[in-house]
Amino acid sequence: MTSTRMRLALIGLIAATGAAACTPTVRLQVDPIQIYAKLDADVRVRLDKELQDLLAENPNLF
Repeated sequence: MTSTRMRLALIGLIAATGAAACTPTVRLQVDPIQIYAKLDADVRVRLDKELQDLLAENPNLF
């Protein structure tokens, strides 16, 4: 290699290293999500099942 090619290769290497070092970092923070719908649906299903069982045991209740 000639000295000019060597210098260009060195400058290219330095530029590539510098560009890689300046890559921005993006951080994403996600807050905890509170889900009430699933709990509500689960409780309703349980209550419906208990109510059906109660009505099956006591048909003259209502």
